[in-house]
Amino acid sequence: MTTLPPILMTRPKLIDLARQKLPCSSRLIPSAQLIKEKEDIDHYVEVNFKGLSKEEVAAYRNSYKKNICVDMLREGYHESFTELFALMEQWETLRVAARRRSIFWTQKPLEDQLDKLDYLYHHLTRAEAAERKGHFEEVYNNLYALACFFDNAEDKWVRNHFYERCFQIAQLIKFDGGRKEAEAHAHMGLLYEEDGQLLEAAEHYEAFHQLTQGRIWKDETERFLNMWACESLLRTYRLLSDKMLENKEYKQAIKILIKASEIAKEANNKKMEGEALYYLGLAHLAAEEQNIAMTVLKAYSKISTDLQDDLSLGRAYEAIAKVLQSQGQMTEAIQYLKKVVNITKSNFQNIDVVKASTMLGDIYNEKGRYNKASEYFQQAFDTTVELMNLPLLDETKVHYGIAKAHQMMLTMNNYIESADLTSLNHLLAWKEQRGDGDLEQVLPQLPDEDCESLKPQF
Repeated sequence: MTTLPPILMTRPKLIDLARQKLPCSSRLIPSAQLIKEKEDIDHYVEVNFKGLSKEEVAAYRNSYKKNICVDMLREGYHESFTELFALMEQWETLRVAARRRSIFWTQKPLEDQLDKLDYLYHHLTRAEAAERKGHFEEVYNNLYALACFFDNAEDKWVRNHFYERCFQIAQLIKFDGGRKEAEAHAHMGLLYEEDGQLLEAAEHYEAFHQLTQGRIWKDETERFLNMWACESLLRTYRLLSDKMLENKEYKQAIKILIKASEIAKEANNKKMEGEALYYLGLAHLAAEEQNIAMTVLKAYSKISTDLQDDLSLGRAYEAIAKVLQSQGQMTEAIQYLKKVVNITKSNFQNIDVVKASTMLGDIYNEKGRYNKASEYFQQAFDTTVELMNLPLLDETKVHYGIAKAHQMMLTMNNYIESADLTSLNHLLAWKEQRGDGDLEQVLPQLPDEDCESLKPQF
């Protein structure tokens, strides 16, 4: 993306005169007051500005918007006038509609924002003049300058309008090797991606990628445009695959993620290649293709190890543990999850600590090893307390409570199965107080290895 330097604005005399006048008030003014103000202005002009032309006097009487439009027409920029007028009408329509939805919407009319009017006047007229001469690259630069100027949350629709205009003009530029066309495709891809139209975004990013292949073009941050194209394509493919997986379209999701992996390899960027393999592995897991998923995810873990990227490695181990868990290989899954806990703790990734600890707790709970399950669920709970994440706190609290209940159940079962007077007295004493700590102190907990045989059958 090209960053253009700030341009010194040149204004005709009429607009310079109008610029000195304060903006008109937007409130309703009684007719009598307007007549009086007009007489005051006439008197002021007659006393202080003798010799001014009729047009110069009008600059003080008319609104800034009107002076801009009049000057465009007078200078022969009819297309610029038409485009500016259409933008102002759409601006007002959108502003009024937004105002109806929220009383806190404070956006001013375009005619009251003189800097924006100046910028539009300057670049629209320059673009029109350049287009008449067939200098399409200059047309593109002026329209792109406008798109950059309006690149903010409030004026995004104006930016998109000029992105579309840039795309149309870029098709006419023949002497830059296709760079402007490539950039225009990137902007259109972003436009569609932000609007949620991922298929259309992917088409533009694919064209962007194709046009930048084998080129050494760079943007203002010294990033290669081809790398930018690869990143944009991978992001869009991943979003598309997410939707496909939600709809259980596993084959289509895998197909598009394989394509993403090939693009990442072409970019010769190991981190990008690893990301592509990660999502591909998860897609194979969702499709219940565990063996393929394991192969892909181990390739991802190798790349993460080579890059010495602990966070990526932790994510790879977590995904591998999910595959092992789905295959019933719980012992191996536990080993990988313990590695995840160690890695995430050392990197202060508390959310990942909670996820891995919860997965470990689930596995131990399923195996009937409730002491271990309680240990990891408590670790997850304590971590969410530090995070102050209330929804996650409630979830881990429930897991921890269930594991503690299972611990108590095993102790009670042991008392009941003993069937002696001492055990009965302990149970009665505990029931009077209802303290789980007292029950655990009365009879030592069974080791986890012995709990499997007492696992409840539901």
